Amino acid sequence: MSGTLMVLLMTFLFLFFGYLGVPVAFSLLAGTLIGAMFTDVSQTAIIQKMFDGMDNEALLAIPFFLLVGELMSSANVVQRVANLSLSLVGHIRGGLSQVVTVFSMFFSEMSGSTTAFIAAIIAAASTIAALVPPSITAVVYGAIGNVSIAGLFMAGVVPGLMIGIGLMIFCYFFGPTGMTRPRAPFREVARAFKDASLPLMIPAILLGGILTGFFTPTEAGVVAVVWIVIVVIPALARGHIKLLPWDFCLAGLIFSLPLITIGAANAFGWMFAYLRGALMIAEWITDLAGNNPQVTMLLLVLLFTIIGDFIEPVPTIIIFMPLVNALTQAADINPVHMGVVLIATLAFGLITPPYGLVLLMASKFVGVRFSQALRAALPIYCVFLITITFMIFFPKVVLWLPKQVLPESVGCFKNASGAGYICPQ
Repeated sequence: MSGTLMVLLMTFLFLFFGYLGVPVAFSLLAGTLIGAMFTDVSQTAIIQKMFDGMDNEALLAIPFFLLVGELMSSANVVQRVANLSLSLVGHIRGGLSQVVTVFSMFFSEMSGSTTAFIAAIIAAASTIAALVPPSITAVVYGAIGNVSIAGLFMAGVVPGLMIGIGLMIFCYFFGPTGMTRPRAPFREVARAFKDASLPLMIPAILLGGILTGFFTPTEAGVVAVVWIVIVVIPALARGHIKLLPWDFCLAGLIFSLPLITIGAANAFGWMFAYLRGALMIAEWITDLAGNNPQVTMLLLVLLFTIIGDFIEPVPTIIIFMPLVNALTQAADINPVHMGVVLIATLAFGLITPPYGLVLLMASKFVGVRFSQALRAALPIYCVFLITITFMIFFPKVVLWLPKQVLPESVGCFKNASGAGYICPQ
C-alpha cells in the first residue's frame, strides 16, 4: 500500500472513531496502530514514540498553569475579577457582553437571539486565552517546535488585544442593549481594583519573571502557585486551605487529558512524517506559494482553519509541526511570527463549524441550540479574520514587543560593540 493511501487510511480512522465519540487520544492512537500494521513499523516503536512526546521538560509548565487556574477558582478570584470588569465596562452599551469580553481578557492572563449572542461572545472571548500570555497552546507550540515560549507570549499580546477590543467594538454597535447600568463611581472602581489586587498580581508574577529571565515558564507556574497558596488563599478564602490537596489532585487529573493526547499525537505525527505525508503537503504548498511568505502563511491558515474544525489545537500542533518547520525555513519566516499566526488560527477553529468545540460548550452552558449560537457567531468571525490577516501582512507590529523586551527570542543578536541588537527584517 502506498504512503498516500496509508495517510488517508490513518486520517479516516481518526475521524471515524472521533465521530463515534471515542476520545481524541484513543482515536489518534487507533489510527496510528492500525496504520502501522500495514508497514514495517512495530507496535513497540509506536508506544515508544508516545512516551517520547510526553518526555519534554517544557511541558511541565502545563500542570502548574492548570493548578493556578484551579486555585484561583477556589479563592473566589472569578467573582472579584468579574466585579472589576463590571465596574469598568458594565455601563457601556451591550454591557453584559462587554463584561464577558473584559473578564476573559483579565482571566486568560491567569490561565433567544440575545442569549445566543452571549453564548457566541463567551466562546469567542474565551479563545483569547490561546494568545494572551501565559498560553498553554504557546507552551506546547514552543516545546514541540523549538520556538521561544517567552517570544510567543510577547508576540501574542497585540493580536490578543486586537481580538478583545474588536469584540468590544462589535458588542457596542451590534450587541444586545440589555439593562442600562449607571457608570460606576471612582470609589467603586477603586474598591473593585483593591479586591482584585492580589489575584491581579498573578499575571505580573508570571510575565515579570519570564520576561526578565529570572525563571522559566515552568518555574513561573511554580512561583504563581506558591503565591496563591501562601498569600491569596489565606487572605481571601482561609476556609479553603483544608481543600488544597483536592485542588492538587484535580489539577493532576486534568493534566492527564492533554498529556495522553500529546503522546498519541506525537506517535500519529511521527507516523505521518514516516509516510512522507508532511513532505507531500509541504510540496503542494511550496508549488503554489513559491518562497512568498505571505502566500505561504495564507495557505497554512486555510489548512489549519479546516483542520482546526475537527482536531483540537494541541494534537494539531504536534502532528503538523514538521510541515510547519519545513515551510517556515523554505519561506524564510520568523518562527515566532509563524507560531503566533497559527495559534490564532487554531483558536479561531474552536468556534467554527462543524465541530466548534468551545462554541458548542458555551451554547450548552447558556442553554441555547448550537445552530442559534453559530448564527450569532458568524459576524464575529470578521474580527478573527481581520486580526489574522493583519498579523500576516504586518509582522513588524506583531514582533515589535518581543523585539523590545526579548530580542533574542525573535532571532536578534548583539552587534559588535555589544551596545545594541541587530534584528532580521
